[in-house]
Amino acid sequence: MAAAAAAATTSIPYRTTGSTLLHPFSELLGIPLDQVNFVACQLCALLTAFWFRLYLSPTYASCSIRHAFATVFGVYFAVFCFGWYSIHIFVLVLVSYGIMNMASIPNIHRYSFMVAMGYLTLCHISRIYIFHYGILTTDFSGPLMVVTQKITTLAFQVHDGIGQKAEDLTTEQNQLAIKVRPSLLEYLSYQLNFMSIIAGPCSNYKDYIAFIEGRHVQMKLLEVNWKQRGHDRLPDPSPVGAVLHKLCITLVSMLLFLTLTKNFPVSYVVDNQFINKSSFLSRLGYLYVVMQASKPKYYFAWTLADAVNNAAGYGFSGVDERGNFHWDLLSNLNIWNIETATSFKMYLDNWNIQTSAWLKRVCYDRASRYPTALTFLLSALWHGVYPGYYFTFITGIFMTLAARAVRNNCRHFFISSKPLKMSYDIATWIVTQLSVCYAVVPFVLLAVEPTIKLYKSLYFHMHIVCVLVLLLLPIRSQDHNKRQPPVQGTQNFDINKKQK
Repeated sequence: MAAAAAAATTSIPYRTTGSTLLHPFSELLGIPLDQVNFVACQLCALLTAFWFRLYLSPTYASCSIRHAFATVFGVYFAVFCFGWYSIHIFVLVLVSYGIMNMASIPNIHRYSFMVAMGYLTLCHISRIYIFHYGILTTDFSGPLMVVTQKITTLAFQVHDGIGQKAEDLTTEQNQLAIKVRPSLLEYLSYQLNFMSIIAGPCSNYKDYIAFIEGRHVQMKLLEVNWKQRGHDRLPDPSPVGAVLHKLCITLVSMLLFLTLTKNFPVSYVVDNQFINKSSFLSRLGYLYVVMQASKPKYYFAWTLADAVNNAAGYGFSGVDERGNFHWDLLSNLNIWNIETATSFKMYLDNWNIQTSAWLKRVCYDRASRYPTALTFLLSALWHGVYPGYYFTFITGIFMTLAARAVRNNCRHFFISSKPLKMSYDIATWIVTQLSVCYAVVPFVLLAVEPTIKLYKSLYFHMHIVCVLVLLLLPIRSQDHNKRQPPVQGTQNFDINKKQK
């Protein structure tokens, strides 16, 4: 019995819904098979992306061939990684395409949003019973979440382009509005292409079509007067340097994940012996270390996904004042800004950037009341139905409002001299980093019991501080309808708009 139980326990990490072809490598490396499949598919996607850019460029292949190739390989990678569970992704995409073509323009965004979010939520609920609090760390819900973003983004942009007057839209909404419904091939390619099917990110439909048609880089280059810079013709920027740089970050992130994450398990923060024997500051310090150790897997996955898109020639964002080419249009994070963030807003602006942009475009910019609260709640629903997600995002609402109040009422006292400003920056960096750890840890713990246990051990101090700040400091009203035109090319989620 004991041997059988031990065998069952050791077999759990290697469980997967996808292909078992790489199981020998999984056992050799001691890494769960679902993670091995994920990395293998992304590395294959990277090589495919280089080949796609060189041999299926718009010069040599038609748009239809590029669309078809991207779609077929995307479907194959999804099936390899997630097996028959990938059917959920395909069903949602096909149903949403039916809505795209049959729904009336005034309702196309509503129906698409309700169907996509409803189906995603049902799948999230089923995961609790199928995988019981995340035995599989890379399952079909990840791609389904990205597809949901794309479905709703496209539906809103079609609604803006066909059903709305230009004067009723913001500058950004006008720029991204789509005047013609996509064909089936274009729709499938946008949703299921091999570059983003496994780990995203969500991109705008106009940018993707421009990439397929070969206009993506040119559009950005034409924004610069090259004759003034001594060029007779447009340069041809290569993504190779950007890809290599991102692969180096990916490698470092993977090494940190394999070392730090395993040595600092998050479950230790709710261990009875640790809670009873350690001081408050020790518990808070260890929480910071644990949450730092949980970041490399996100850095790895998102940076590798960015590199895959860049390798295919997608993701060019323009040229800076020094003439340097940038390939960060689809970047999902800015690690330096995250680790040095001195405000809750700065942290959010640089973490999961494309999801933040999606939340801003489909919720925050369109909500007539309570945009911050509604945006956080939509984010929680999109992530899943684990209770820990809702602890995180509800706590995040209070922290956002409290941080805004402190900044608006106190910051001007500390910018009169460099020493004061430096002291303020150091203090706000410490508070920001610890606050984020405090808010995000339920996201990792998932369940109610360990979350309450942890917060009790920390005396709910951040919740209490946020409530006191909101009660004691005056809150400056903000007119949500007076929106500042978004800067083209930025992907910021301005839930603290006008905070700067």
